[in-house]
Amino acid sequence: MDLQGICHEVTKIARETGDFIRKERLSFSPERVESKGLHNYVTHVDKKAENMLVDALGGLISGAGFVAEEGTGEKNREGTNWIIDPLDGTTNFIHSLPPYSISIALMIEGKVVLGIVYEINLAECFYSWQGAPAYLNEKEISVSDARFVKDSLIATGFPYTDFKRMGPFLESFKYFMKNSHGLRRLGSAAVDLAYVACGRFDAFYEYGLNAWDVAAGAFLVRQAGGNVSDFTGGDDFLFSGELVASNQNVFDQFQSAVQKFMRPD
Repeated sequence: MDLQGICHEVTKIARETGDFIRKERLSFSPERVESKGLHNYVTHVDKKAENMLVDALGGLISGAGFVAEEGTGEKNREGTNWIIDPLDGTTNFIHSLPPYSISIALMIEGKVVLGIVYEINLAECFYSWQGAPAYLNEKEISVSDARFVKDSLIATGFPYTDFKRMGPFLESFKYFMKNSHGLRRLGSAAVDLAYVACGRFDAFYEYGLNAWDVAAGAFLVRQAGGNVSDFTGGDDFLFSGELVASNQNVFDQFQSAVQKFMRPD
């Protein structure tokens, strides 16, 4: 399979869909927002963008299925699936607040082999494929060289439906506020991970995530020389809902700190 060629086509599809989302934002009305649950919103833009992605990606690999946030398309249980979030950061989009992004990953037999995150407001396309470096708009990128958590800028995301671990999460906040360069919450996990991949952030952690939020971004971090795991240091981060990512220098220290608070047992 020509993953490089496919990646090139997917970046074009992401940019075209991003153009649609950008234009829709100019005339968007909050009255058209729908609720999928507590603090979980969807718009006609999410749905239309997902349809655009499924239609375009469906022509690239015959028989590939889809794991998509809004449920468009069907999962191919035989092994080749696109994992897509048509608009990661919908709440930001609703309020005209950057960033928001498109996240696309290709998984073959349980392994992600291609990932793209397109941040729409800055027109920044982060991408890579198996066996290649990670890129931002055709320029090779890598994770930061920070050596300690105390020297790191950390990104996270706030839970919006699962509040059962709010206590330990807030304790982790206190620790990292005192023992790092600070914390940031942008509102798009895909962008957070892309920023770890290019060194803008040194580390990231969050719980309550879905595969379409993180599949592409986690792949980019690894392709850019970083590490990714679940809170216990294992590989079950794609579907477990929890993820830690950083450069290799600080990973052990950072993951251990996150585990101490979020998985104390």
